[in-house]
Amino acid sequence: MLEVRDITFRWQNNGAGVLNGASFNLAEGETVGIMGPSGCGKSTLARILTGHFPLQNGSILLDGKPLPTQGVHPLQLVMQHAELALNPRWRVGQSLREGWQPDDETIARFGIRPEWLERYPHELSGGENQRIAIVRALIPGIRVLVADELTTMHDPITQVQIWRNLQATLRERKVAMIAISHDEALLKALNARVLRLHAGKFAAGAGAGAGAADCAATASCCPSSADKHPHQATGGSAH
Repeated sequence: MLEVRDITFRWQNNGAGVLNGASFNLAEGETVGIMGPSGCGKSTLARILTGHFPLQNGSILLDGKPLPTQGVHPLQLVMQHAELALNPRWRVGQSLREGWQPDDETIARFGIRPEWLERYPHELSGGENQRIAIVRALIPGIRVLVADELTTMHDPITQVQIWRNLQATLRERKVAMIAISHDEALLKALNARVLRLHAGKFAAGAGAGAGAADCAATASCCPSSADKHPHQATGGSAH
């Protein structure tokens, strides 16, 4: 389904290389986990895949075709600091409904309270904004959800609930997921095929996660630390 080939990326201000020929495939409905030390390019790759950073070199094909340049982007990003994805001048309900009209069942599944929709992002906690950003990203037409340290703003019990509900939603819609995390236990619990990013490319022989199919069984599936990334408003974007 998704073919990522030879992605390279350099910062224009200092010419420093971040990605150097990163390549991988993703099948429909599959979960791939991406690990690597802070600063190795995980979040940069996420932003390139979802159209927030330019594709400098390489190719990204979906069903054998380049990603569309208009309309809804089929790869949607939800990052750790979800408040950066929400317009601070809009009530969160307006941001949530910017791209689609989520049904009541989806809103309830992720524990979003009706009164939150009338508030502004600064009036909600980081975890509450994160729930809004997740549902906002599940726009019709999504093919891949890119989750960059998705639940680090939540307590362990809430993290388990969110991952359980998110996996169920993605399975129902046959949506694939790229989960970026420092926590290998989490990726195994998500039954992810784990890829390790090193020196700007994926290490050879990255194995498949052999964890349980559902992370609800253990609280050890909680991300332990946050990846460093630029303050870039993301999530639920459309061209």
